[in-house]
Amino acid sequence: MYFVYVLQNPEGILYKGQTDDLKKRIVQHNTNDDFPSYTKGKGPWILVYKEEFLTRKEAVAREKFLKSGRGRNYLKKVIEKGRDL
Repeated sequence: MYFVYVLQNPEGILYKGQTDDLKKRIVQHNTNDDFPSYTKGKGPWILVYKEEFLTRKEAVAREKFLKSGRGRNYLKKVIEKGRDL
C-alpha cells in the first residue's frame, strides 16, 4: 500500500509527498535529525489529507497532480471543507 499525503504547518504551508509508511514519514518530517527535507525545522507538521494506492506508480502520479495548479485548487477546497465539518 502506498500513500499520498499532505502535511500542514502552523503558518499554513502545505507539503505534499508519497510513501509506503505514512506513520514513519510523518515522524521523520517532525524531527530535526538527518532526514533531508524541505520540512526540516518548519514544523510541527500535521496530516491534513491522505489517499491510498496499490502501486507506487499511481501514488507518484497523484502526487504530481496535487502539486499542479488544479491539484492545489482541489486540495484547498477539500481541506477547507474538512475544517468546516
